[in-house]
Amino acid sequence: MSWLNKKGASLGISEDASWHAKYKDSTYVYVGGIPFDLTEGDLLAVFAEYGEIVDVNLVRDNGTGKSKGFAFVAYEDQRSTNLAVDNLNGAQILGRTIRVDHVGKYKKSEEEDEETRQKKREERGVCWAFQKGECNRGDGCRFSHDKQGSF
Repeated sequence: MSWLNKKGASLGISEDASWHAKYKDSTYVYVGGIPFDLTEGDLLAVFAEYGEIVDVNLVRDNGTGKSKGFAFVAYEDQRSTNLAVDNLNGAQILGRTIRVDHVGKYKKSEEEDEETRQKKREERGVCWAFQKGECNRGDGCRFSHDKQGSF
């Protein structure tokens, strides 16, 4: 616990008075500025110091699979998010300063059902790379692979 939290507790300041109270219903934190070669396992090792982690979503490019340099980490206990934000925001990892902050509302992209994903693909149109036999994105492609298009 940071010295500021200890000081507040010793003065009898309610947890509701903290700016963290705004995020009391969220178990996710945003992590930005991550070195591009860090893995989910590396993030787990760093963030597990502050509580039990139930999800790590290291955001990757759909085409290349490479990290975009940010992630979302979920804790089992919301109070762990306060500790992670207080202790890791501004920390250095492999020479990069990371930003750690609360997330108000987080929806995992996997929560969309297949029917919704397919509808969005169809709205975006035909994958021309797929039509030419060159799309290697598979289910990660944002465009429809079901329609035949003309060039």
